[in-house]
Amino acid sequence: MFLTSVLRQVFQRGNARGPENAPAARSRAPRAADGPELLIVVATRVSAEDFLETTPLGRSLRRLSFVARLDMRLAFLNRDGLPVVYNRQINEENREKILLFVHDDVWLDDCFVKDRLVDALKAFDVVGVAGNTRRVPQQPGWAFTTHEPFTWDDQANLAGAVAHGKEPCGVVNSFGPPGPRACKLLDGVLLAARCRTLLDSGVRFDERFTFDFYDIDFCRSAELANLRMGTWPIAITHASDGKFGSPGWQAGLQSYREKWKD
Repeated sequence: MFLTSVLRQVFQRGNARGPENAPAARSRAPRAADGPELLIVVATRVSAEDFLETTPLGRSLRRLSFVARLDMRLAFLNRDGLPVVYNRQINEENREKILLFVHDDVWLDDCFVKDRLVDALKAFDVVGVAGNTRRVPQQPGWAFTTHEPFTWDDQANLAGAVAHGKEPCGVVNSFGPPGPRACKLLDGVLLAARCRTLLDSGVRFDERFTFDFYDIDFCRSAELANLRMGTWPIAITHASDGKFGSPGWQAGLQSYREKWKD
């Protein structure tokens, strides 16, 4: 799969790549002051053209064409689980990059997201925008303590804020202090880490999970590896509210509990 003309038009300055394994298209040599390269890793079920025209993330990326040392790996027409797509980019070629794993239904409202991540990864090894400072037995998600019925954890234990809506800059849902705040669990809508941290620690996304529970499973693996996790104030709008309680979600919960035995 090669870099399409539509992607070239959006990133005219040549500071981004297109689909996975596509050749680089760069127009200038990076300056040292530009800092580490940010690699945005995305899986989408739509084509390259539809990604840019119809998905919140694709439309958001138009605004980031000014960002120096920005790269992308986009899995178009994807049918693999998110962990499969994400793990492909945890490799030696990307060792010195910051990896940003983000859903395609996210508006990146913060055009300085790279600067936020550079600062955040000085304080934490893994960064998100929402999370929980604790874990409890039988926990069915980062924000809940039970699921029959769903019961939110006490706000004192939660951190971060995420806007929701079909357009950018939606209505903000504040879960707790926006950060920086150390957490045990993070929402997978947006996760970031330095690639070398994941390589050296051996932490990966478990490919038994396709979508649900891959994020809190990843956080538990990071905790076992003594990685520091936390939230950071980064403005995003999520165009989905999730599918909690769906058959796929229930299957993920069963796999998660079978793995961790609690």
